[in-house]
Formats: sequence, C-alpha cells, structure tokens
Amino acid sequence: MLTLPEPYCTLIGAFAPVVSQRIWRYVPDLVLGAILAPGQRTVTSVLRVMGLSWDTHFQNYHRVLNRAVWSSREASRLLLHLLVMTFAALGPIVFGLDDTIERRRGAKIKAKGIYRDPVRSSHSHFVKASGLRWLSLMLLAPIPWARRVWALPFLTVLTPSERYDKTQRYRHKKLTDWGRQMLLQVRRWLPTRALVVVADSSFAVITLLKRMQELAWSITMVTRFRLDAALYEPVPARQPGQKGRPRLKGKRLPTLDQVAHDPATTWTSVTLRHWYGGVRRVVEIVSATAVWYHTGMPPLPIRWVLIRDPQGIFKPQALLCTDLIADPVQIVTWFVMRWQLEVTFHEVRAHLGVETQRQWSDLAIARTTPALLGLFSLVTLAANCLTCDGELPVRQAAWYAKSLPTFADALAVVRQDLWQQTSFPTSLAQTEMGKTVQSVLERCTEALCYM
Repeated sequence: MLTLPEPYCTLIGAFAPVVSQRIWRYVPDLVLGAILAPGQRTVTSVLRVMGLSWDTHFQNYHRVLNRAVWSSREASRLLLHLLVMTFAALGPIVFGLDDTIERRRGAKIKAKGIYRDPVRSSHSHFVKASGLRWLSLMLLAPIPWARRVWALPFLTVLTPSERYDKTQRYRHKKLTDWGRQMLLQVRRWLPTRALVVVADSSFAVITLLKRMQELAWSITMVTRFRLDAALYEPVPARQPGQKGRPRLKGKRLPTLDQVAHDPATTWTSVTLRHWYGGVRRVVEIVSATAVWYHTGMPPLPIRWVLIRDPQGIFKPQALLCTDLIADPVQIVTWFVMRWQLEVTFHEVRAHLGVETQRQWSDLAIARTTPALLGLFSLVTLAANCLTCDGELPVRQAAWYAKSLPTFADALAVVRQDLWQQTSFPTSLAQTEMGKTVQSVLERCTEALCYM
C-alpha cells in the first residue's frame, strides 16, 4: 500500500472538509488508485492497483460513491480555487462551457437519452448517440511547462433527457438552463474577478446572454453566432412628448452573411499565435456593435466579429460577445481556446477511463464521471508540483518527435513519482524485496505509466 507523499497529501488533503473523517480514510486510496490504474476505472481495478485485493471490507470503497453523504459541489469549489490560485491568479479568468456524451448502456442507467453525436455528425450526415449527457465547465488557463492553454474541468453536471424527466415527473431543464445555473454558481464563488465564458452556438441564446449581462458583476460570454441573425441599430433617443411605447430596436442592419460577401467591407489582417493545433494563422476580421433582437425576447446589445481566411480554406465565421468594448482580436483568441475542451474530453476517455466505470446507482453515476473529469485537473496540479525548472519530461522516440508535453506525459510523471514511493513485495508472507536489474525495472515502470 502506498504512503501518501507530501505534494499529494497537500493536494488531496484540501478536499478533506468535504467528507466526514470516517469516509475520508477511503478517499486517498480511491484517488491515487484512479491515477495509477490502467484501463478501466472501476473500484475493483483501483483496489487491485493499490494492493487492496484481499481487503474483506471492499464494499466501504463502493459506498463512498453510492451511499456516503458528501457534496460534490463543494469539492468543485475547492478544486476551482486550487486551479485559480495556481494558474490564473491575475487577470480575467477564462472558462469553457461544453457538453459531451458518455456512451453507457444498461437498464439501470435511467437518465440516458438519444442525442446528436457532435463528433461523428456533419451538416449533411446526422449520427445519433445513446448515453448520458454531461455539461462541463472548465478553466482555460496557460500551463507554463506545457506552453499552451489547457482546459481544466472543475464542475460537471448531469443533464438528464426529457424522457427521463417525464417519467420522474420533473420539470425538464434545457442545456442552457443548466449552463445558467452553473455560471451563477461560479459567480458566487468568485464574486469580484472578471469572468469570461467561451461556448459554442448552443449557448447563443438571448435569455441566457441577457442574464449574464445584467449581473451586478457581469460575465462576458463569447459564443459562435448565426450569420443570418436579425441585427438592429440601438434605439434612437426618445423625443420630448413622443407618444407610444418605447422602442426596443432601431433601424434594421444587414445580416452578417451580407457583410461577409459585401465587397465594400473593410477587413483587418491579424496573426493569431494559437490557432487550432497550436500553429500561427493569419486571418482577416471585421467587427462592430449591434442589437440582437427576436420577437418576444429582450433586446441584447452585442459586439460581433466576422472571421475569414484570406486563402479561402474555411468559410466566414461569426462570433458574439456580450462585452461591447472588448478587443475583437482578444475575442477571437478567447474563442480559439474553446478547442481545448474537445482535447480534454478525448484525453479523459483515452487515459482516465471515462466510459469504462461500472457504477449503476443513480448517486454513483452522478458522482463518478465528474470525479474522473476533475481528476484531469488534479493530475495537472500534481504534475505542476513535480516540474523541474519549469520543464516536464516528454516521451519521444526515433519515429515520434514531440516538442511539447501533453496530458499523457503529465500523467506518466505523476504515476512514476507515485510508484517510486512504494516497493514490490513478492508475497504476503515474504515482504523482502528481491534484487531487480535497474534497466528492467525502469522499462517496466515506463510501460506501466503509459498503459
């Protein structure tokens, strides 16, 4: 069994107030085991890798997820403060908001539904996926030793399907409703910091954006925008003695699609340092302010940004920002960070076993996936403590040249450090270690770290 080293004692110990002392005795083993276990992230695989295969009270570890009383929301708050203090102590805090589908089957998984698969679908091809839909809020922060922005999850909620809510007689909440509640919660956790939230077109909803704009400490929202949206000039000043109800909008403006194809539009060429894939990219942008209005909805003042490629590789794209004085280049930079959300979803599936857990109770399902997503951030914090002179070892080979570390390298560094804290007894009766060739041990350790 591993002895908890000092850096991990500090990180994991920060979450001790969330659970009772009786439950806390099982938490470090579950967390470290989830880091060390290759393949599936079941409780049994965690116990095996921690040397607890013969613990007759193994059900106590299951009960941490399916029965014990503790608040995952409070754990999210503590994780957020750790991330902010480490990676975003100064300046505005940028978040990413996106949903993902966890493909799970089984009659006992009640909250699953059928959704559009955003990865396999296209404009001409529609692919459906059955499973659980999760909405995750991630901190988009530059990692010094990675020299790029990573998306670090800290708050993830289950958004049940409409069919499930009908069977349970619950009021169905849309994805934007869940997003609004999550953002308001983060605003309460960070009441005085400047917050920027980057999301896709699913969250380009007037009611949601208006709510964020009207807060005492407003939250800046950046989303992908429709090219055919109805835009208007601001309401002209009301004349003295003018009769009738106050106007909500001014003169109709051309759509962004018309602006993009108008030869008279003046484009500005800018160079973005971190385009998709981490490369430099020269694009052309144009920006202005307008009022977005739809019948029955409140008018929303926005700043829009049009992006096009001078080489014509991709079609013009439109962005929306609720901060009217924001720099257009900064808006595009914020939105490009959103690509890291998909990278994180891929990494947690590939390296942290999301979709391989086998919890069946409703409470355990609601806790396990957010915990594994939060483990991504916890591993990043641990790797940050282990960096030497701001550098992290990168796994390379003759056929694979990699200049910057990825999450696989961060996870391997943490695993290797944990394995170095333990010994490998040959049996329960004989605890003395046999001599092992150092090169063989190092190769076995590396193979285990990268499984």
